[in-house]
Amino acid sequence: MTHRPVGAGSSFTFSAGTATTSSAFSVQSDTIRVVAVSGAAHIAVGSTPAATTTDYFIPSGGTETLALTKASNRVVGVTTGTTTIITVPEGTQVPFGVDDYVTLVVPGQSFYDFTHQKVVSVDTTAGISGFFQSRMTVSHNSSGIITAFSPTSTATITASNKVSAIGAAGGSGVIYFQQVQITGQA
Repeated sequence: MTHRPVGAGSSFTFSAGTATTSSAFSVQSDTIRVVAVSGAAHIAVGSTPAATTTDYFIPSGGTETLALTKASNRVVGVTTGTTTIITVPEGTQVPFGVDDYVTLVVPGQSFYDFTHQKVVSVDTTAGISGFFQSRMTVSHNSSGIITAFSPTSTATITASNKVSAIGAAGGSGVIYFQQVQITGQA
């Protein structure tokens, strides 16, 4: 089996008794590889994980590959305010649900960028005024932005997750994680 790294990997220390959680990362692959070094750990992966001793176990020195749910779409509109409304192209759907977390990247207009913000609603209804695009509202306060969104930009909204770990059997150590693509068979 061959792993192809996707994006940048990361690491964080963990200890027994308290869950430690990584920074958010944009989901770019359907697989994440997790390694526990210097101690066994229980891990959880998701939007707002808080690992407990009943979560997935990785022995010290162990490596596991776990599934991720990859979701993204192009963005054609951003409405600013105390919450932010994201519009995706007509004929496509918002691939996220309420309580998912997302990251927005707008090349050339980085003041619109945000990381790991909660989806509070999804609107797929057609408007009487002719509005037929799916939209979602995100709990990101963008009210300070006064520059108009450029619909020609290559803006992308992507699912984002975190990894959480807690030491097993009173142990501590380091969790290393990397999104990968897997090819071939074992």
